[in-house]
Amino acid sequence: MLTASSTARVFFRHLRSISKSAVASGYQQANVIILPSYLADDFEAFCHSNSTALPLLYRSQSGEASCPPLARDADIRTDIAWYCVYEDGQLVKTVSSLQSYSDEPRTGSERLVPWSDMVCFYLGCSYGFEGRLKNAGVPIRNVEQGRNISMYRTAVPCVPVGKFSCPLVVSMRPVPAGMLNVAVQICHRYPQAHGAPIHIGDPAFLGVQDVSSPDYGDPAEFQPGDVAVFWACGVTVKEAIFSSKPPLAFSHSPGSMFLTDIPDSSPSLMTPPSDNVAPPTTSPDPDLTPLCFLVSHKPLLYSLASQRAVDKIRLLETIIGEDPVHRGIKALFVQDELLHSCLALSHSSSVAITTGFPTHYMHSPPDETDGPPGAIAMATMLLALGKQVTLITDRRALEMNKAIIDEAVRTGVLKTAVPLVTFEDSGPDSALHFLCHDGDPSKPKYDHLVAIERSGRAEDGNYYNMRKVSVTHLLDPIDDLFIAAMDIPGITTTGIGDGGNELGMGKLKEKVKNLMPNGSIIACVVPADYAITAGVSNWGGYAVACGLYLLNTCPSHQRYLKKGLGKESTTPPAEFQQDWAANLPSVNKEETILATLVRFGIRSGVSGRLAMEVDSLSFHPTHSDIITRLLEVTRGPAAAIRHP
Repeated sequence: MLTASSTARVFFRHLRSISKSAVASGYQQANVIILPSYLADDFEAFCHSNSTALPLLYRSQSGEASCPPLARDADIRTDIAWYCVYEDGQLVKTVSSLQSYSDEPRTGSERLVPWSDMVCFYLGCSYGFEGRLKNAGVPIRNVEQGRNISMYRTAVPCVPVGKFSCPLVVSMRPVPAGMLNVAVQICHRYPQAHGAPIHIGDPAFLGVQDVSSPDYGDPAEFQPGDVAVFWACGVTVKEAIFSSKPPLAFSHSPGSMFLTDIPDSSPSLMTPPSDNVAPPTTSPDPDLTPLCFLVSHKPLLYSLASQRAVDKIRLLETIIGEDPVHRGIKALFVQDELLHSCLALSHSSSVAITTGFPTHYMHSPPDETDGPPGAIAMATMLLALGKQVTLITDRRALEMNKAIIDEAVRTGVLKTAVPLVTFEDSGPDSALHFLCHDGDPSKPKYDHLVAIERSGRAEDGNYYNMRKVSVTHLLDPIDDLFIAAMDIPGITTTGIGDGGNELGMGKLKEKVKNLMPNGSIIACVVPADYAITAGVSNWGGYAVACGLYLLNTCPSHQRYLKKGLGKESTTPPAEFQQDWAANLPSVNKEETILATLVRFGIRSGVSGRLAMEVDSLSFHPTHSDIITRLLEVTRGPAAAIRHP
């Protein structure tokens, strides 16, 4: 008895159409590329190096027209509605059958390469999970609108192998924002159908300038609340043919797929079920299930991270929220500010960090020991991850901070010196010119600004310590950079504080005014996109460093960052992970940098003592215990003990 998919292939052979019942019955589909045998090994390696775009299901023998692991009684020469024919890497025509290329005698282009020397590759297709999306209530807009799916040539290069060097092609489906998690988690279960999305949000991140003009397929109409969701696409094979320029090659025509005998309810695409055996099912590991989070509105960007990584970062957030100084900081807590900030920083390439709170205005230097250690901890991890890092300081503290950085490098706390710059208000566009090349808001120098324990401007324009004393005369207007960044697409901001008077805490100003001591006077009014609150601000910096480590060792997040490309798209090389681990904060490193600050005459924030303490809390046991607990969450108890 013929299955619905077998029946559909018969329709293809004789009527060049597919029965609606075959599609409705729900079978996995495959992309197809047929190449001369001399390119076959390189193309297989190309697939393995770019497996999200080109999930290889089956490679035929030379001249083989069937594919037993995927379908019974199949003939690739006749079982697709439309084929593209290429000569010397150029598309020359579209045909409904390849039969003439295997019949003897042959004439014309059919003689370029004999069929007996052609190798067929069958690749997974995202159509395979559309039935599951629909069953979960996720609308498939192009199907609703009776259109082919939208596909785009991106500016993202695939990993090259031999003659195959081409851009990634992606498919796009508009998905309601409220259903993004559902869509991501369903697709994640089908890695051989391209798996989870590789980008969600503004298409410009992929080099796609106009989503209404796809390179392949048809444009989709967005409904209110829809977000553009992009998957790696098997039409990348067309670009692979263009780049390798074989004398003769074939592919499916975009939208005309090969129908397998594998039900779309099966996560496996390798073994068609027998008549008497149900298709296999798998239960995904809930710890590895990706979750979707909004990272930025300008431009729109979502990111993915596994449930396991998210849970650990939330635990980090709980640890740093402890309040041993009893300031009442827990009243300002907003869940997942740490997570969102870490996700945004993970996507960044150039980060500027500022710190400095001259609370001891009667001393020289007036600065406190909270802030610089956390700033250096973040800078260390960001540098290890390959980001550009710049530190911004006040002119009065420039030479001292240069010396502190040099000492941090000498003692091994920092691997390399970090550029240290100042900002001063020299006119109405000073902040814009500081943040952007040539003052052009479309060319930002930085994509993330971080303030940690940095004095923040109050409602009256002054800067206050927790005792309501103005320290305005000791500060440069670095707040202006955060204000200007609000209007510059592509710059995200984070503020880290422990009292509500720090730069970035303007996001929480009403809570600060109503709930914190002296809040109505000291509350900072300059907001950041993300406001991380901690019992001690340094702890927030340590948690950011740990959160970045967790994200960059998270398979779901790594795959998303790398667009699913490369053999190590989900697991970084061991030497990278070892280097990142070595650049986490540690008890020894943080004790060393605190001792350096004390030698420079920098005092504890609350007590004013020149001692090994921060905010009146001695380094041992309070701060060392927090660092150890953060490391235990990040790498496990044993690793925390071994950490230098």
